Amino acid sequence: MKPFATHPDAIPADLQDVMDRLGSVAIEVATRIARGGIDEDLAGLCGTNTDGDGQKALDVIADDAFRAALDGSAVRFYASEEQEEAVTLNEAGTLALAIDPLDGSSNIDTNLSVGTIFAIWPAAATAETSFLRPGSDLIAGGYIIYGPQVCLMVSFGQGTQKYVLDPGSRSFVLVDRAVKVPPTSTEFAINASNYRHWSKPIRAYIDDCVAGTEGPRGRNFNMRWLASLVAETHRILARGGVFLYPRDGRKGYEQGRLRYLYECAPIAFVITQAGGGATDGENPILGQTPARLHARTPFIFGSAEKVARITAYHDLPEQETSALFGNRGLFRS
Repeated sequence: MKPFATHPDAIPADLQDVMDRLGSVAIEVATRIARGGIDEDLAGLCGTNTDGDGQKALDVIADDAFRAALDGSAVRFYASEEQEEAVTLNEAGTLALAIDPLDGSSNIDTNLSVGTIFAIWPAAATAETSFLRPGSDLIAGGYIIYGPQVCLMVSFGQGTQKYVLDPGSRSFVLVDRAVKVPPTSTEFAINASNYRHWSKPIRAYIDDCVAGTEGPRGRNFNMRWLASLVAETHRILARGGVFLYPRDGRKGYEQGRLRYLYECAPIAFVITQAGGGATDGENPILGQTPARLHARTPFIFGSAEKVARITAYHDLPEQETSALFGNRGLFRS
Protein backbone atom coordinates (compact mmCIF):
# COMPACT_ATOMS: atom_id res chain seq x y z
CA MET A 1 0.00 0.00 0.00
CA LYS A 2 1.20 3.50 -0.78
CA PRO A 3 2.03 5.64 2.27
CA PHE A 4 -0.75 8.11 1.42
CA ALA A 5 -3.47 5.79 0.17
CA THR A 6 -6.32 7.81 1.65
CA HIS A 7 -7.39 11.29 0.52
CA PRO A 8 -4.91 11.54 -2.38
CA ASP A 9 -6.56 14.83 -3.37
CA ALA A 10 -5.02 16.49 -0.29
CA ILE A 11 -1.53 16.40 -1.81
CA PRO A 12 -0.80 18.40 -5.00
CA ALA A 13 -0.37 16.06 -7.96
CA ASP A 14 3.12 17.34 -8.79
CA LEU A 15 4.28 16.55 -5.24
CA GLN A 16 2.55 13.18 -4.80
CA ASP A 17 5.52 11.03 -5.83
CA VAL A 18 8.00 12.94 -3.66
CA MET A 19 5.64 12.79 -0.67
CA ASP A 20 5.19 9.04 -1.24
CA ARG A 21 8.96 8.59 -1.18
CA LEU A 22 9.36 10.69 1.98
CA GLY A 23 6.49 8.83 3.64
CA SER A 24 7.88 5.40 2.76
CA VAL A 25 11.28 6.22 4.28
CA ALA A 26 9.61 7.74 7.36
CA ILE A 27 7.71 4.49 7.95
CA GLU A 28 10.94 2.49 7.77
CA VAL A 29 12.74 4.96 10.07
CA ALA A 30 9.87 4.71 12.57
CA THR A 31 10.14 0.92 12.52
CA ARG A 32 13.90 1.07 13.01
CA ILE A 33 13.54 3.46 15.95
CA ALA A 34 10.96 1.16 17.55
CA ARG A 35 13.49 -1.72 17.32
CA GLY A 36 16.42 0.39 18.52
CA GLY A 37 18.63 -1.56 20.89
CA ILE A 38 17.44 -4.94 19.60
CA ASP A 39 19.40 -5.06 16.36
CA GLU A 40 21.69 -2.02 16.53
CA ASP A 41 22.82 0.95 18.58
CA LEU A 42 21.09 3.89 16.88
CA ALA A 43 22.33 6.36 19.51
CA GLY A 44 26.00 5.56 19.05
CA LEU A 45 28.26 8.43 17.99
CA CYS A 46 29.72 8.09 14.50
CA GLY A 47 31.43 11.44 13.91
CA THR A 48 30.45 15.08 13.44
CA ASN A 49 28.64 16.98 10.72
CA THR A 50 29.97 20.00 8.84
CA ASP A 51 29.16 22.38 11.71
CA GLY A 52 30.88 20.23 14.31
CA ASP A 53 27.69 18.82 15.86
CA GLY A 54 27.91 15.20 16.97
CA GLN A 55 26.28 12.70 14.61
CA LYS A 56 24.44 9.68 15.93
CA ALA A 57 24.21 6.49 13.87
CA LEU A 58 20.56 7.20 13.06
CA ASP A 59 21.45 10.67 11.70
CA VAL A 60 23.54 9.03 8.99
CA ILE A 61 21.15 6.11 8.44
CA ALA A 62 18.20 8.45 7.90
CA ASP A 63 20.17 10.79 5.62
CA ASP A 64 21.32 7.91 3.42
CA ALA A 65 17.78 6.49 3.25
CA PHE A 66 16.07 9.74 2.27
CA ARG A 67 18.73 10.58 -0.31
CA ALA A 68 18.51 7.14 -1.91
CA ALA A 69 14.72 7.20 -2.00
CA LEU A 70 14.60 10.61 -3.69
CA ASP A 71 17.15 9.67 -6.36
CA GLY A 72 15.34 9.65 -9.71
CA SER A 73 12.39 11.66 -8.42
CA ALA A 74 11.43 15.21 -9.34
CA VAL A 75 14.01 16.44 -6.80
CA ARG A 76 16.87 18.05 -8.68
CA PHE A 77 18.85 19.33 -5.68
CA TYR A 78 19.07 17.67 -2.27
CA ALA A 79 20.49 19.60 0.70
CA SER A 80 20.90 17.88 4.06
CA GLU A 81 21.93 19.14 7.46
CA GLU A 82 24.29 16.17 7.56
CA GLN A 83 26.18 17.07 4.37
CA GLU A 84 28.45 20.00 3.59
CA GLU A 85 27.14 20.72 0.08
CA ALA A 86 23.91 20.17 -1.80
CA VAL A 87 23.96 17.28 -4.28
CA THR A 88 22.27 16.87 -7.66
CA LEU A 89 19.91 13.90 -7.84
CA ASN A 90 18.21 14.55 -11.18
CA GLU A 91 19.36 17.15 -13.72
CA ALA A 92 15.84 17.27 -15.16
CA GLY A 93 14.17 17.64 -11.76
CA THR A 94 11.90 20.57 -10.94
CA LEU A 95 12.24 20.63 -7.14
CA ALA A 96 14.85 21.46 -4.51
CA LEU A 97 14.49 19.67 -1.17
CA ALA A 98 16.24 20.55 2.10
CA ILE A 99 16.04 18.11 4.99
CA ASP A 100 17.04 17.54 8.59
CA PRO A 101 16.89 13.72 8.39
CA LEU A 102 16.82 13.16 12.15
CA ASP A 103 16.00 16.14 14.36
CA GLY A 104 16.55 15.74 18.10
CA SER A 105 18.96 12.84 17.77
CA SER A 106 20.41 13.59 21.22
CA ASN A 107 17.14 12.15 22.57
CA ILE A 108 17.34 8.78 20.79
CA ASP A 109 18.70 6.91 23.80
CA THR A 110 16.14 8.48 26.15
CA ASN A 111 13.10 7.26 24.16
CA LEU A 112 11.78 10.80 23.61
CA SER A 113 10.23 12.00 20.36
CA VAL A 114 12.54 12.74 17.44
CA GLY A 115 11.67 13.61 13.88
CA THR A 116 12.43 14.55 10.28
CA ILE A 117 11.98 18.10 8.94
CA PHE A 118 11.78 18.90 5.23
CA ALA A 119 11.31 21.91 2.96
CA ILE A 120 10.58 21.98 -0.78
CA TRP A 121 11.26 24.87 -3.17
CA PRO A 122 10.95 25.08 -6.96
CA ALA A 123 14.37 24.24 -8.41
CA ALA A 124 16.31 27.10 -9.96
CA ALA A 125 19.35 26.96 -12.26
CA THR A 126 21.78 26.06 -9.46
CA ALA A 127 21.60 24.59 -5.99
CA GLU A 128 22.68 27.91 -4.50
CA THR A 129 19.90 29.90 -6.18
CA SER A 130 17.40 27.15 -5.34
CA PHE A 131 18.05 27.22 -1.60
CA LEU A 132 19.38 30.70 -0.78
CA ARG A 133 16.01 32.37 -1.06
CA PRO A 134 13.26 33.49 1.31
CA GLY A 135 11.19 30.89 3.11
CA SER A 136 8.13 32.59 1.62
CA ASP A 137 9.09 30.89 -1.68
CA LEU A 138 8.43 27.43 -0.22
CA ILE A 139 5.86 25.28 -1.99
CA ALA A 140 5.81 22.68 0.80
CA GLY A 141 7.21 22.20 4.27
CA GLY A 142 6.62 19.83 7.12
CA TYR A 143 7.90 17.31 9.62
CA ILE A 144 7.41 13.72 10.70
CA ILE A 145 7.45 13.07 14.43
CA TYR A 146 8.41 9.60 15.65
CA GLY A 147 6.67 9.30 19.00
CA PRO A 148 3.85 7.34 20.65
CA GLN A 149 2.04 8.28 17.44
CA VAL A 150 3.97 8.77 14.22
CA CYS A 151 2.52 11.91 12.68
CA LEU A 152 3.19 13.93 9.57
CA MET A 153 2.40 17.65 9.69
CA VAL A 154 2.66 19.35 6.31
CA SER A 155 1.61 22.46 4.45
CA PHE A 156 1.40 22.98 0.71
CA GLY A 157 0.63 26.67 1.12
CA GLN A 158 -3.08 26.35 1.84
CA GLY A 159 -3.26 25.52 5.52
CA THR A 160 -1.58 22.81 7.60
CA GLN A 161 -2.58 19.15 7.42
CA LYS A 162 -2.14 16.37 9.98
CA TYR A 163 -1.59 12.72 9.09
CA VAL A 164 -1.27 9.83 11.56
CA LEU A 165 0.52 6.59 10.68
CA ASP A 166 -1.79 3.59 10.95
CA PRO A 167 0.51 0.75 12.14
CA GLY A 168 -1.90 -1.84 10.74
CA SER A 169 -1.95 -0.64 7.14
CA ARG A 170 1.48 1.07 7.34
CA SER A 171 0.03 4.15 5.69
CA PHE A 172 -0.56 7.76 6.74
CA VAL A 173 -4.20 8.69 7.33
CA LEU A 174 -5.34 12.29 6.99
CA VAL A 175 -7.06 13.26 10.24
CA ASP A 176 -7.17 17.07 10.01
CA ARG A 177 -7.10 19.23 6.87
CA ALA A 178 -6.85 22.54 8.71
CA VAL A 179 -4.75 22.41 11.89
CA LYS A 180 -4.79 25.66 13.86
CA VAL A 181 -2.39 26.88 16.54
CA PRO A 182 -4.45 27.66 19.66
CA PRO A 183 -4.46 31.46 20.01
CA THR A 184 -3.42 31.49 23.66
CA SER A 185 -1.69 29.32 26.24
CA THR A 186 0.15 29.58 29.55
CA GLU A 187 3.17 27.59 28.31
CA PHE A 188 6.54 28.75 27.03
CA ALA A 189 9.59 26.73 25.99
CA ILE A 190 13.16 27.92 26.43
CA ASN A 191 16.43 26.54 27.79
CA ALA A 192 16.55 28.52 31.02
CA SER A 193 20.11 27.45 31.79
CA ASN A 194 21.25 30.08 29.28
CA TYR A 195 19.48 32.95 31.06
CA ARG A 196 22.71 34.82 31.84
CA HIS A 197 23.61 34.91 28.12
CA TRP A 198 20.29 36.27 26.79
CA SER A 199 19.65 39.80 25.56
CA LYS A 200 17.71 42.15 27.84
CA PRO A 201 14.40 41.90 25.89
CA ILE A 202 14.38 38.09 26.15
CA ARG A 203 15.25 38.23 29.86
CA ALA A 204 12.49 40.78 30.41
CA TYR A 205 9.88 38.61 28.67
CA ILE A 206 10.85 35.50 30.63
CA ASP A 207 11.07 37.45 33.90
CA ASP A 208 7.50 38.63 33.40
CA CYS A 209 6.31 35.07 32.73
CA VAL A 210 8.16 33.64 35.74
CA ALA A 211 6.76 36.40 37.98
CA GLY A 212 3.33 34.84 37.51
CA THR A 213 0.32 36.39 39.20
CA GLU A 214 2.54 38.86 41.07
CA GLY A 215 4.04 40.20 37.82
CA PRO A 216 2.66 42.43 35.05
CA ARG A 217 1.12 39.48 33.19
CA GLY A 218 -1.12 38.70 36.15
CA ARG A 219 -1.14 34.94 35.56
CA ASN A 220 1.01 31.88 36.14
CA PHE A 221 2.94 30.21 33.31
CA ASN A 222 4.53 26.79 32.86
CA MET A 223 7.91 26.23 31.22
CA ARG A 224 8.63 23.34 28.86
CA TRP A 225 11.91 22.27 27.22
CA LEU A 226 12.29 19.02 25.27
CA ALA A 227 15.47 19.66 23.22
CA SER A 228 13.63 18.33 20.16
CA LEU A 229 12.32 20.93 17.70
CA VAL A 230 9.70 18.63 16.19
CA ALA A 231 8.39 17.72 19.65
CA GLU A 232 8.21 21.39 20.67
CA THR A 233 6.40 22.23 17.42
CA HIS A 234 3.96 19.38 17.81
CA ARG A 235 3.06 20.49 21.32
CA ILE A 236 2.50 24.08 20.20
CA LEU A 237 0.25 22.96 17.32
CA ALA A 238 -1.78 20.97 19.85
CA ARG A 239 -1.80 23.32 22.86
CA GLY A 240 -0.46 26.72 21.80
CA GLY A 241 2.26 28.65 23.56
CA VAL A 242 5.63 29.88 22.37
CA PHE A 243 9.10 28.43 21.69
CA LEU A 244 12.23 30.57 22.02
CA TYR A 245 15.74 29.79 20.82
CA PRO A 246 17.16 33.33 20.76
CA ARG A 247 20.61 34.59 19.91
CA ASP A 248 22.79 35.02 22.97
CA GLY A 249 26.20 36.19 24.10
CA ARG A 250 28.12 32.91 23.80
CA LYS A 251 30.63 32.38 21.02
CA GLY A 252 28.90 30.66 18.13
CA TYR A 253 25.42 31.61 19.33
CA GLU A 254 25.39 35.21 18.09
CA GLN A 255 22.90 34.21 15.37
CA GLY A 256 21.20 31.43 17.29
CA ARG A 257 21.88 27.75 16.67
CA LEU A 258 18.99 26.46 14.57
CA ARG A 259 19.54 26.26 10.83
CA TYR A 260 17.37 28.33 8.54
CA LEU A 261 16.98 25.89 5.63
CA TYR A 262 16.53 22.61 7.41
CA GLU A 263 14.70 23.66 10.55
CA CYS A 264 13.41 27.21 10.83
CA ALA A 265 11.97 27.88 7.36
CA PRO A 266 9.85 24.68 7.15
CA ILE A 267 8.69 24.90 10.78
CA ALA A 268 7.80 28.59 10.30
CA PHE A 269 5.89 27.64 7.14
CA VAL A 270 3.85 25.00 8.99
CA ILE A 271 3.19 27.29 11.96
CA THR A 272 2.17 30.39 9.99
CA GLN A 273 -0.06 28.32 7.70
CA ALA A 274 -1.75 27.17 10.92
CA GLY A 275 -2.36 30.76 12.02
CA GLY A 276 0.67 31.16 14.29
CA GLY A 277 3.67 33.47 14.15
CA ALA A 278 7.39 32.90 13.55
CA THR A 279 10.20 35.47 13.85
CA ASP A 280 13.85 35.85 14.79
CA GLY A 281 12.61 37.89 17.75
CA GLU A 282 12.06 41.01 15.68
CA ASN A 283 11.41 40.15 12.01
CA PRO A 284 9.39 37.39 10.29
CA ILE A 285 11.44 34.27 9.54
CA LEU A 286 9.85 33.61 6.16
CA GLY A 287 10.90 37.01 4.81
CA GLN A 288 14.59 36.31 5.37
CA THR A 289 17.17 34.95 2.92
CA PRO A 290 19.99 32.72 4.26
CA ALA A 291 23.53 33.61 3.20
CA ARG A 292 24.70 29.98 3.03
CA LEU A 293 23.28 26.46 3.18
CA HIS A 294 24.01 25.98 6.88
CA ALA A 295 23.17 29.53 7.99
CA ARG A 296 21.70 29.80 11.49
CA THR A 297 19.07 32.15 12.86
CA PRO A 298 17.41 32.98 16.18
CA PHE A 299 13.95 31.40 16.17
CA ILE A 300 10.77 32.24 18.06
CA PHE A 301 7.42 30.77 17.08
CA GLY A 302 4.01 29.82 18.41
CA SER A 303 0.68 31.47 19.11
CA ALA A 304 0.63 34.69 17.08
CA GLU A 305 -0.17 36.98 20.01
CA LYS A 306 2.74 35.65 22.06
CA VAL A 307 5.22 36.00 19.21
CA ALA A 308 4.04 39.58 18.64
CA ARG A 309 4.45 40.33 22.35
CA ILE A 310 8.07 39.19 22.28
CA THR A 311 8.70 41.45 19.29
CA ALA A 312 7.23 44.33 21.29
CA TYR A 313 9.74 43.68 24.10
CA HIS A 314 12.53 44.30 21.59
CA ASP A 315 10.99 47.71 20.86
CA LEU A 316 11.00 48.81 24.51
CA PRO A 317 13.43 51.56 25.53
CA GLU A 318 16.53 50.50 27.45
CA GLN A 319 15.18 51.59 30.82
CA GLU A 320 12.09 49.41 30.39
CA THR A 321 13.97 46.17 29.69
CA SER A 322 16.42 46.93 32.47
CA ALA A 323 13.74 47.74 35.04
CA LEU A 324 12.19 45.27 37.45
CA PHE A 325 9.12 43.55 35.99
CA GLY A 326 6.76 45.51 38.18
CA ASN A 327 7.60 48.71 36.34
CA ARG A 328 6.66 47.44 32.87
CA GLY A 329 3.11 48.66 33.01
CA LEU A 330 2.74 48.39 29.21
CA PHE A 331 2.44 44.63 29.59
CA ARG A 332 -0.15 44.40 32.33
CA SER A 333 -2.49 42.07 30.42
